[in-house]
Amino acid sequence: MAAEADDPTAASATLEKFRLYETRARFYVIGSSREKRWFRVLKIDRSEPSELHLSEDPVWYSQQEVKSLLQRIAEGNRSTGGLTFVTKAYGIAGCIKFLESYYLILVTKRRQIGCICGHAIYCIDESQMITIPHSSVQTDVATSKNELRYKKLLASVDLTKDFFYSYTYPIMQSLQQNVTSAGMKETPYENLFVWNTFLTEPIRSRCHNALWSVALVHGHFKQVKLSVFGRELNVILISRRSRHFAGTRYLKRGVNDHGKVANDVETEQIVFEEEAGSWKGRMSAIVQMRGSIPLFWSQEAGRLSPKPDIFVQRYDPTYEATKLHFEDLAQRYGQPIIILNLIKTVEKRPREMMLRREFFNAVGYLNQNVPEERKLRFIHWDFHKFAKSKSANVLGVLGGVASEALDLTGFYYSGKPKVQKRRSIQLSRTSTARDVEIRASSGDLPRLSSNADALGSIASQDMRKEDSKHEPLGDAPCYQTGVLRTNCIDCLDRTNVAQYAYGLAALGRQLHAMGLTDVSKIHPDSSIASALMEMYQSMGDALAHQYGGSAAHNTVFPERQGKWKATTQSREFLKSIKRYYSNAYTDDFWVISNLKKENRLSGIWILITISM
Repeated sequence: MAAEADDPTAASATLEKFRLYETRARFYVIGSSREKRWFRVLKIDRSEPSELHLSEDPVWYSQQEVKSLLQRIAEGNRSTGGLTFVTKAYGIAGCIKFLESYYLILVTKRRQIGCICGHAIYCIDESQMITIPHSSVQTDVATSKNELRYKKLLASVDLTKDFFYSYTYPIMQSLQQNVTSAGMKETPYENLFVWNTFLTEPIRSRCHNALWSVALVHGHFKQVKLSVFGRELNVILISRRSRHFAGTRYLKRGVNDHGKVANDVETEQIVFEEEAGSWKGRMSAIVQMRGSIPLFWSQEAGRLSPKPDIFVQRYDPTYEATKLHFEDLAQRYGQPIIILNLIKTVEKRPREMMLRREFFNAVGYLNQNVPEERKLRFIHWDFHKFAKSKSANVLGVLGGVASEALDLTGFYYSGKPKVQKRRSIQLSRTSTARDVEIRASSGDLPRLSSNADALGSIASQDMRKEDSKHEPLGDAPCYQTGVLRTNCIDCLDRTNVAQYAYGLAALGRQLHAMGLTDVSKIHPDSSIASALMEMYQSMGDALAHQYGGSAAHNTVFPERQGKWKATTQSREFLKSIKRYYSNAYTDDFWVISNLKKENRLSGIWILITISM
């Protein structure tokens, strides 16, 4: 665990445990450090029906001092009912106003789900909404039909599902970002992966700090412990969903005018080693992302068809929104931006292939008159066409693409000294001649290049060199520059498989860099590969539920795991029907959209969009 600061005024001081008390005139929030050594006091006025007045005591209290303070408050309010304990909490998730009253959203139960380099990561098990104004000052508006309707909508946001946070680690940022910005004083609430930015603003702006609130990230978090040659290491998979242009598929597709795309999810794979109970060992991380095809397009979900028609909505001859999107990625991750496009090239009824052609044209246009180092690297590979072949090695081809992408972007490595070489236990293998023949004769092999479909080198060449060893990284830190951006139509099923292939290739290099193996490849049938596959499958299911309404169609994963193909096919069909029904008939965005236009409700809009 991260050590508690001896000096409560230090920048690293945090509040992790809270107790809420009430009098007729005020709420008192008592916040304490993890070990309950230091305390702060937040006072919230309850005498105004529609205004928020709060103040924070500017001093830190000891346990005895805060106990004495509460006794004085109770004594001073004896004539009006005294001081009453309301609830304990573990942070404030937000503060929201509808038509009249302000409400406080508290995290009342938490559960630790992981630990990154000594910093605990939590999810929410229970939350509670507290009405701030005292009932004696509320008007009829507080119990009006519309006010109750809005409260019900907010209550529908399930904070216990796929939200996570940390008091001491900026979980909304990558490990590399946190290492390179170690002097950061405040939690970056403006980050695109913080979902309650607007909900916490009323408290943060009045207190001029973020001590009282928790920054919630939405997506997926999974951590497992593995042992390599008797050495314990942690593998963490984090998916962070952007709050911009958020919503379920069919209602949120493509790009908006600001260059923000639907289903924008950053996935980070962290590996670190614990040494003698300490987290201060070697660390490595790799980031990849997914996002809807950055064009103006949509689908009509009104027809009873799991595959609605695709429409290119707007003619954008200069691809301004597409340009903004890739400029944003370059700002976030650096260069190069590698695009892996997995949609279909040939269809009896043109759907995906229309977008493929337009995406091809967009990248070609944006690459005109651009220096080579800034050109977009476009890879198109028809996943479905290749997977139809009985001898298809989908993960093999994607692994080759992943290896070349890693060569271009690199990955983060802390640069701790490498230990002596150890023999490998089948973490890597040389491809068979048959594997090479399958890929060399497929006729649809990707190459990495900036010229649309032309990619730099044939993926099968990587397999021929699979047993080659990368040079040691040395003692100096290494950093990732650039990112692999993967998409299919929904950025779910095919994308999940591609991201696993990339994660597996990256893990081999991460273990090698940390001195845990003497080769940089992992055998796809090894126990480590199986553990990683389960992590990516779990992540894929969570992201599919969030954006699509059902679990992911991971047909490649069950086949790799040896499950009978016939049984998985019927299961995938049922998932298609469930996903279509969820998106087409149970989505209440039209209600929330109207709500957003009324009374400054952008904060609740941001949170509610992912609950439907």
